[in-house]
Amino acid sequence: MTLLARNPLLKNDPFFNHFFASMEKESASNETKKREKIFSPHVDIHEQSDRYELHAELPGIKKEDIHVSLNDGVLTLKAEAQQEKKESTDGRIIRQERRYGTFMRSFNLGDDVHQEDISANFENGVLSLIAPKREEKTPLERKIEIQ
Repeated sequence: MTLLARNPLLKNDPFFNHFFASMEKESASNETKKREKIFSPHVDIHEQSDRYELHAELPGIKKEDIHVSLNDGVLTLKAEAQQEKKESTDGRIIRQERRYGTFMRSFNLGDDVHQEDISANFENGVLSLIAPKREEKTPLERKIEIQ
């Protein structure tokens, strides 16, 4: 199978899978330092006879905030979830479980994907990508005479 996650070592261990589901990184700006959370969206990858189908959960993300890029055989999904800004003089937040920040995930496509024909669709918080497979080439066989 191609379409491998970029960090396959961590995927096999449930501890690391949960631990690195959200990473914090420091990013410096001119005036202040801000904390930016990076989340790895959950994906399903299905292999069909003629294509791979990738479905990524991006809850609360708008279509215009999703960026899919292909660079040197690496497919990268990136999206930004902005926290709602509500000014309130009364009340306080009791619990906040929704994720805000950057969602990012990368995959190695491999040699059997026809990269020029990858298509994407976004509906109901799920990004769907279709990556058609290349036709298998039968190896040329010929007899070489020895002289």
